[in-house]
Amino acid sequence: MTPWESYGEAARDSISTVLDREEVDRPRPLGRALDLGCGRGQFTPELARRGWEAVGIDYVPAAIEAARARGDAGVTYVQGDVTDLPAANLGTFDFFLDIGCFQGFDAEQRQAVGRGVTALAEPDATLLMLAFGPTRLRSLVGGTSRDEVEAAFPDWELVAVEPAATSGLGWPMNRTSPQWFRFRRRA
Repeated sequence: MTPWESYGEAARDSISTVLDREEVDRPRPLGRALDLGCGRGQFTPELARRGWEAVGIDYVPAAIEAARARGDAGVTYVQGDVTDLPAANLGTFDFFLDIGCFQGFDAEQRQAVGRGVTALAEPDATLLMLAFGPTRLRSLVGGTSRDEVEAAFPDWELVAVEPAATSGLGWPMNRTSPQWFRFRRRA
């Protein structure tokens, strides 16, 4: 089950608005963006269309094969472990996007993601994360709290948290209180 793909379809306009805000006041060209846990490449091509040098990474070989098969222009897809980003030799990034990946990990794995993102971050890099909140249905959806997200990124400043759109989501997704977390790498 990949709830973020369902969310992406239901909230396409909302995601576009959040990405629009991310690009405000950024110099052109936008730089490099890494889509963490990109799956079959639902969101990575949007980054490339906007002018980012877009890279998507996912651990599941079949997902990366499906993403590559789409033939998205300007996107590189890499099979790799987001809990060990330095091992993928991807270089550094100005922007990180996570729509649903982080929440599927346990506390130790989340710390590893945070360390990896930090190791690949350019000065002043930003991270935009969509995470579904914890629910009684954790075995179906997963979920994470604000405290858990912040704990994984101690070298980052949380600059914004806002509720994500829930319009069009069915059960159980409409019970998850999705949130957008925006972080900036501390100097």
